[in-house]
Amino acid sequence: MSFSLVTKNELARVVDDKDCCKLAELAALIKMDGSIQISGQRQLSLNIVTENAAVARKIFKLLKGLFGLSTEILVRRKVRLRKNNVYLVRIPPQPGVSEIFRVLGISEGGFALTEEGIIKDLVANDCCRRAYLRGAFLGGGSVNNPEGTYHLEIITNNMQHAQDIAELMRNFNLPARVSPRKNWYVVYLKGSEQIVECLNLMGAHSALLDFENVRIYKDMRNQVNRLVNCETANLNKTVNAAVRQLDNIKYLANTIGLDKLPQTLQEAAQLRLQYPDASLKELGELWNPPIGKSGVNHRLRKLERLAEKVRARKIQDEFKEH
Repeated sequence: MSFSLVTKNELARVVDDKDCCKLAELAALIKMDGSIQISGQRQLSLNIVTENAAVARKIFKLLKGLFGLSTEILVRRKVRLRKNNVYLVRIPPQPGVSEIFRVLGISEGGFALTEEGIIKDLVANDCCRRAYLRGAFLGGGSVNNPEGTYHLEIITNNMQHAQDIAELMRNFNLPARVSPRKNWYVVYLKGSEQIVECLNLMGAHSALLDFENVRIYKDMRNQVNRLVNCETANLNKTVNAAVRQLDNIKYLANTIGLDKLPQTLQEAAQLRLQYPDASLKELGELWNPPIGKSGVNHRLRKLERLAEKVRARKIQDEFKEH
């Protein structure tokens, strides 16, 4: 089961106490997935389609609880692509249907649910704004599994509606953005902390905890990987430097002889030959008296420069001979 589906199933079980919040959530669901059907003699019916059984049950309960009209749920099965069920929550033509349109701010002459943005009276309070965001997410939202990239989005086919949803999120300090995608408009959040806050606002507390657990584990794993990579890089650097130092010291021993070197450089050369795997700090502690890393590094670098001069002089002598 996807993380989006788990989140929606949890949100579908959230029940507000206030009718104003229930109405805001229902308005969002109808705005996202609803349509008006006109039959003979201009009789109107309301259809709301969803692929989630829990969401369909919630729409049914909200309609019955708020308006008390005759409501039915029809189940259809897709035959193309994904063969999952499609649930149609339908209010057939009857007295009182126009009351739903009036409360939701939909004119009977408009016959379209996507002509306007959010009715301001429906989201006058913070609790109603949270409920509307929950309904919009249930109707057209998704959130990525936190194991992958952090991304939460709500898709609608109306630009004004998308902008209004983004504005609702900004009221809660969520930096939502709107982006067109073919014939749709996507309201999205990218940051993990923003997604956590949005889940909290909508009431998906269990999904929030799961998200946080995965995020903490993921961040810790990434931090450990960075530390291991850093340690590995430092170790490789130390090993490469030690190998280079040994090569230079052996070259000097075979050409000019270590006994021709100053006493401090002889000591550095002998200690490196004796302890090829030791770090600069460990070599410094073997001196009598001990010296610091910078002192050891200074002596070894002098040996390296001396070896380079001897090599260059030898090349010049060979060139003159020819």
